[in-house]
Amino acid sequence: MSDLYRAALDDLGRVFSRIDHAAVDRAVDEIAKADKVALYGVGREGLQVKGFAMRLFHLGRKASVVGDMTTPHLGRGDLLIVSAGPGHFSTVEALMGVAKRAGARTLVVTAQPDGACARAADVVLPVPAQTMADDSGSSVSVLPMGSLFEGAQYVLFEVMILMLRGRLGVTPEAMRSNHTNLE
Repeated sequence: MSDLYRAALDDLGRVFSRIDHAAVDRAVDEIAKADKVALYGVGREGLQVKGFAMRLFHLGRKASVVGDMTTPHLGRGDLLIVSAGPGHFSTVEALMGVAKRAGARTLVVTAQPDGACARAADVVLPVPAQTMADDSGSSVSVLPMGSLFEGAQYVLFEVMILMLRGRLGVTPEAMRSNHTNLE
């Protein structure tokens, strides 16, 4: 394995050696008890969030991505999951306000648990990884800009799906049956 692959995997390993397992469990609990789940993220974080929404759909959950015309109204019993790696995005903050006023709960995935969006959330899932907010200095990842956070999101979200699959009693075959046949 080349040195760059090893360095990237080592960086990801350090993230997961510091992950707060109790926070992951709280996030999984929130998703499991939610009626509808809407998800939002900007840029490359948004790509990871869209993949998570797809897997939640495969689990049979009512999951949608904010901005899609089929995203339903959120209210009591529902959950908005947002990504704000560097701690704050104005769009994330605005969407959280709308969801909260409608009675939905909010879950923020962030590398900055003291950031403005995290302070406004019902549940915070900290991911201890470099983002563009802190991509300079002595402890910089080999991965550029916010890639460490985004890569960690991918792995974290897939593990959370495995946790939810077990908790909800969904079989791999049931997940597969929810996959589109229009590819």
